[in-house]
Amino acid sequence: MSSITTEPITTKRQQNEFVEFPWKLYRDDPNWVPPLRQNLKELVNFAPHPFYTRNNVQCFLARRDGEVVGRIAAILNVGHNERYEERRGFWGFFESVNDTEVSGALFDAVKGWFAEQGIHKMRGPANPSLNHEVGTLIEGFDSPPAFMMTYNPPYYEKLITDYGYEKTQDMYAFWGHIDMLEGLDPKLKFIVDEAKSRFNLKLRRMDRKRFKEDVYTFLDNYNRSLVGTWGFVPIDTSEVDKMADDLKHLLVPELTSVCEVDGKVIGSMFGMLDYNPRIKKIDGKLFPFGFMRLLWNKKAIKNMRLISTNVVPEYQRWGIGLVILERLVPDIKKWGVQEVEFSWVLESNHLSRASLERGGAKKSKTYRMFDYAPAETAADNAT
Repeated sequence: MSSITTEPITTKRQQNEFVEFPWKLYRDDPNWVPPLRQNLKELVNFAPHPFYTRNNVQCFLARRDGEVVGRIAAILNVGHNERYEERRGFWGFFESVNDTEVSGALFDAVKGWFAEQGIHKMRGPANPSLNHEVGTLIEGFDSPPAFMMTYNPPYYEKLITDYGYEKTQDMYAFWGHIDMLEGLDPKLKFIVDEAKSRFNLKLRRMDRKRFKEDVYTFLDNYNRSLVGTWGFVPIDTSEVDKMADDLKHLLVPELTSVCEVDGKVIGSMFGMLDYNPRIKKIDGKLFPFGFMRLLWNKKAIKNMRLISTNVVPEYQRWGIGLVILERLVPDIKKWGVQEVEFSWVLESNHLSRASLERGGAKKSKTYRMFDYAPAETAADNAT
């Protein structure tokens, strides 16, 4: 029987093998959408990314008879450990053939790398943090993922749990059709009207003339709104700069909504067109012409993902999120959007889940985060 070997990535050739492995793994899967190659290289630190100014990563390959059969990244998220006062390692960018010997060898490599640093508790997948793509798909394999959401074969859950990982949190994607808005629950409409009458709300879309300033506004509101959310670590200034640059060509002002009270932003929402069908057509290659094909005639894209609805804590119980969405609806209809994915929503976010379900949205996909701890530390594993 052939043995499995793992190796830390130290060369350019190994980096290329790490990046290209999914094309081999998913070649017969019609629902897989390739990553943007340049973006992937940055997120695993093969190319510069501000996340790694203070954090660290080590990528590994698994081989059988010299052939790559799996990959993984061990990620040291310093911000998480400082915020939650613990020593925990993360892993992400996991891909493997359906073989527990391969997946076990990869998880062993991650565990060994962290053990050298005195870290024994682990969580994943995070690619590379909760501010990026996260979770293993465990339900909803019948359709492709929305833009910036993960995808994997159904057998991944078993590979992970067979090693000893246990569920720590689920995230959901909800699906909605524009027609559902016509039959909106009257109770939700009452909540919207009450919020409008109680507060001096000003609602607007993102301003093209001050685009970068408004992107910063969105991200600042994101940081202020999620302080009590499970696993949240604020995006630091250097990452905000990077995200603002990355989003400036992709964001559509008509699919954004900002809520202000007395000139201060208290809530925001932004949607992204579902670029995934186009990313699939360009095979994840932005150069030399993929970038133009990705962004050409955005108006033709009729599906979108509502990525983030964020309201600062002191206003979160007043239905402001519904008010923000209401402002967005006419622009969504005018654009011609037919289907919307709301993702992701934490299992523990009961308020958002209840609002979506009452509005008629249907849970379409489930993503899971897993924790691992040796027996001696299992008792204090939860954070």
